[in-house]
Amino acid sequence: MHGVFFVLLATSLTRYVQRHADDPRAPWVIALAVVLAVLYALDSVLTDGTPLSSGPGAWPPAPRLIRLGAVVATWAVLVVGAPSLAWVAVPLFYAALRALPPVAAYLLVAFLTLLVVSAQLALAPRFSLDLVVGPVAVATLATAVFVHMRRQAARQRALIDDLIGTRRELAATERREGVLAERQRLSMEIHDTLAQGLSSQQMLLQAALRTWDTDLTKAREHVRTATTVTEHNLAEARRFVHDLAPADLARGGGLEAALRALAARESGAGLSVRVHIDDDGDGDGGGSGGGRTVPLPDRAQSALLRIAQGALANVREHSGARATALTLTRLDDQVVLDVADNGRGFDPAAVTDAPSGERGHGIRAMRARVRQLGGTLTIESTPGEGAVLTATVPVAPHTEEPPR
Repeated sequence: MHGVFFVLLATSLTRYVQRHADDPRAPWVIALAVVLAVLYALDSVLTDGTPLSSGPGAWPPAPRLIRLGAVVATWAVLVVGAPSLAWVAVPLFYAALRALPPVAAYLLVAFLTLLVVSAQLALAPRFSLDLVVGPVAVATLATAVFVHMRRQAARQRALIDDLIGTRRELAATERREGVLAERQRLSMEIHDTLAQGLSSQQMLLQAALRTWDTDLTKAREHVRTATTVTEHNLAEARRFVHDLAPADLARGGGLEAALRALAARESGAGLSVRVHIDDDGDGDGGGSGGGRTVPLPDRAQSALLRIAQGALANVREHSGARATALTLTRLDDQVVLDVADNGRGFDPAAVTDAPSGERGHGIRAMRARVRQLGGTLTIESTPGEGAVLTATVPVAPHTEEPPR
């Protein structure tokens, strides 16, 4: 629109000079045209990039009104002396509509249109209706186009604001969900490490107190076992603070070695824990040697070890079992952990995932862990016949390397 203004001003002034070069008013007409160009350029430079007027009553700052008034007044005086410069009003329509509130802008456009009609009639040798209808039609079209553009811009701004608001709400929701997920993860980690270790220490120390006066050797054995559990719990706490990885896995050797270390630590004080590794590779079933299965992801190893820890804690505290077997089975597309005991058993239907009081996180935490990995957790038990807990976690299938 700025370009249109200067093109119209230059062509109109050229036409005027060609036809009225000998007119005594020509010098001041040319001077006024130069002043108009300078004022318009100054106003354009100072106002470009500012937002449109934002509705009824939203007047621009006083300097903007003064510059616009100077441009319109200069153009009006110029048209009186040189009617051929009347069509420069078209860019001024947009300047008025952009700067002023709607009602004031419409009145100014009507005034500019009236001046254009008067100038056209002054130039014509006789009255013609198209000299009136033409400027009015152009002014109406220009105003309609601008109003439509402004409405479209307002709708676009509203959509952008809604989008920004929605993105902020989504980000806030994701942050809240992340916080809740992290809290759940931390509660499971604490339950499967520190809480279970402290519970084992409590049971061992209580057993030591009960046998201290009658069987000092057995009581000392309980205390030594409690000391071992305490050392492991301290290592878990330090690892927990460092990176939340299980201490048994951090020592190296993979999940098989970690399960064996867990079994050795939990064995004793009336409970025997055995570990069996069933590797569906080309090895001997012992989990080392010829097996060619790919290593488990760290998340899967950590989850299965925590499940084994939780299951053994439940066996020790609730089942009254004398023997427990941990079986890790590596298949092509999944890994299965079975924890079987010969305890008193229970009714799995009576077990809920909802924690009660200070306890009850064990089964819920196990289900949450396998669910995060896309796996399943099942419990089979009958009162008086022990229990079997099975955790199944999918893994990427192993493919044989082609011969070279």
